[in-house]
Amino acid sequence: MKGKKDSSPTISQSIMLIVKNKKPETTQELIKLVKEEHYATEKEILERILDLQKKGKIVLKQKTTPIPSGRKEYLLSTEAYWYWAIIALATAVIIAVFTISENSFPLVYARHLLGLIFVLWLPGYCFIKALFPTKEIDSIERFALSIVTSLVLVPLTGMILNFTPWGITLTSVTTSLLALTLALATAAIMREHPARKEKNTKTEEKNCQTNIKSCMLLILHHLSCHCLV
Repeated sequence: MKGKKDSSPTISQSIMLIVKNKKPETTQELIKLVKEEHYATEKEILERILDLQKKGKIVLKQKTTPIPSGRKEYLLSTEAYWYWAIIALATAVIIAVFTISENSFPLVYARHLLGLIFVLWLPGYCFIKALFPTKEIDSIERFALSIVTSLVLVPLTGMILNFTPWGITLTSVTTSLLALTLALATAAIMREHPARKEKNTKTEEKNCQTNIKSCMLLILHHLSCHCLV
């Protein structure tokens, strides 16, 4: 009993530090992280977690976000903000390219900046988004892959245009990249919706199983305490 009492503050402090720094999404994940640092049973760790929750020292929240079931609802939800941002940015580029002349200072710098984003990042971002619709890769990897992919897609588009009647002109290149970007963005949003729904469902099922297991452990603990009494 003495050894258990001495170890209690250490386990509790570890739980608070893990929740603060590592932000586990489920109780089971928190228990697993605590077991890596302390030789304790799940029941003992769960006792500390429940005690800390009752005292208000930690708050465990489920991070699942409800996903609209229909594609139209998904497109109009905040989850699809990036898609509308892409369309808005592409529209701004078209307006800048065809309305701001090279002699219009200092507006021409905005045109050049938007043009660089449109050529060096936007097509690749939409392509990578279509390949990895959810968070399979982190933001740095997505940004780097977007630039590399754009450097492949843009010359390829120019090469194809070279064999068409339109040739390589400002109008043909701009409209072609606009069509390519919008097509890839639409493909990405169509892939993202079912992928997010499936991932959300799996997370909810996992959280439900974890909560059931935690409740069973707590019930068993109370039953064992009553039996000892």
